[in-house]
Amino acid sequence: MALLEIRNLKKYFSGLAAVNDVGFSVNDGEIVGLIGPNGAGKTTLFNLISGFHPPDQGKVIFAGEDITALRADQVARKGIGRTFQASTLFMQSTVFSNVFSAFYRQYRQPGWKAFLHTPKVKREEQAIRKAAMDILEFMGLAALGGELATNLPHGHQRALGICIALATEPRLLLLDEPLTGMNPSETMEIVRKIRQIQEKGITILLVEHNMRAVMDLCDRITVLNYGRKIAEGTPERIRKNREVTEAYLGREEA
Repeated sequence: MALLEIRNLKKYFSGLAAVNDVGFSVNDGEIVGLIGPNGAGKTTLFNLISGFHPPDQGKVIFAGEDITALRADQVARKGIGRTFQASTLFMQSTVFSNVFSAFYRQYRQPGWKAFLHTPKVKREEQAIRKAAMDILEFMGLAALGGELATNLPHGHQRALGICIALATEPRLLLLDEPLTGMNPSETMEIVRKIRQIQEKGITILLVEHNMRAVMDLCDRITVLNYGRKIAEGTPERIRKNREVTEAYLGREEA
């Protein structure tokens, strides 16, 4: 069953098509890769799915519901979480605070009760604190909970971005270049964590330039070039596609 359906999406900037009539689907429980050269439209497509930009044409269907016109916060409440290429961390806050603050969807008590620190509010806060620590533990950052985000090495900052996305309790997780700038050992660890996230029942749409990781992780791959979809299929099929090789894979391996 398709959890996410992209139908004929188009997005123009200054008259140029950043995304041009793109359509594909992501099935429940899959890891699907979205690849292509720089400027192919991958991040723009993520922004359209997650509500940061409205499309000029087409639809985004999530869990059978048309979410095309929803704002980013509304899309997140529907169950789509994401990371970003550039850091969106609160650099002067602790690692724990970054994750704890992302649990805004979890609060059930009204603001006036929070102000009064009622027993229900305290219990809810304790539960959220535990959930935040569980995520940090899962991603291997629990020991760094008291550190300022700005003091983390690059690999840990990328992992913290995934923690924040997981705190929104996504059913679909959009990972935008999660391995960028990582050394080989960090890369192996994050690849392992992505597999474990899938095992938790979270569907993943992955943008990544590390082709070895993409081919290893993904059930299917969609390829963009100049805003258009040029190929779609299993990793083996994509690896053998001459148009993909000429547009992207061959360039990466050169």
